[in-house]
Amino acid sequence: MDAEKAIAALAALAQETRLDVFRLLVRAGPGGLAAGTISQRLSVPSATMSFHLKELRNARVVRCRRETRSLIYSPDFAVMNALVEFLTEHCCEKTSCRTCP
Repeated sequence: MDAEKAIAALAALAQETRLDVFRLLVRAGPGGLAAGTISQRLSVPSATMSFHLKELRNARVVRCRRETRSLIYSPDFAVMNALVEFLTEHCCEKTSCRTCP
């Protein structure tokens, strides 16, 4: 992951509703949740939720697929793992670190 993609992902998650959406999707797992379900569970109006889901999708931290009439959103775990790797790639450089693998 490069800095531009990391900044986009972090910016998308640096908003309370979008962070709540992402955390809800992580709990739901790879199967994801329908947009309407996400909206209901977080008590966010559907138009507002559409905006936030679009922002998360544009930042590539969530994926979207169509199942019949529903849009199903799920976290992109590969992107999030790449983000964590990017953030920690030089962890404890030149020192001993017990938290790094």
